Amino acid sequence: MEVCQVEVEWLILADAAQVVGNKLYLIGGGWDRLTVNSGFPLDQRCAIALSVKVPWNETNQKHTLEVEVASEDPGTEAPKSLLKVGAQFEVGRPPGIPQGQDQRIQLAIDMNLKIDIAGTKIIVARVEGQEMRRTHFNVTPGPMLSMKTQQRGES
Repeated sequence: MEVCQVEVEWLILADAAQVVGNKLYLIGGGWDRLTVNSGFPLDQRCAIALSVKVPWNETNQKHTLEVEVASEDPGTEAPKSLLKVGAQFEVGRPPGIPQGQDQRIQLAIDMNLKIDIAGTKIIVARVEGQEMRRTHFNVTPGPMLSMKTQQRGES
């Protein structure tokens, strides 16, 4: 199996993200904890921003990208997929670019995640089926949710 030389440089979770003219705009970027006070299940609007670096010899070729958000629920053997997004991309060589220079593309994925329980969630970016970058975030019950649970007599 040939090793893909395309690299996912970064993978960032944000409240909102947008790419305009290959410039990344983030609102509330870089968080890794979500505190839930309203209860579960929860519909959470958020975004994933990522940068892909394409080496000179991989330009002008189609590549596949997949980003998956999964839940590492306690007591389960494999992560449960919450969202999976796939795409193809092709990066060209602009006129006048120095020979051998890498190209960067940036992407923003807006999403609405349905989160059923607290715990660790992972975000994995794959290019050509190979895992290139991984990050995580934790979903924790907040004080208001804990108070509601105690008032109902649940533990």
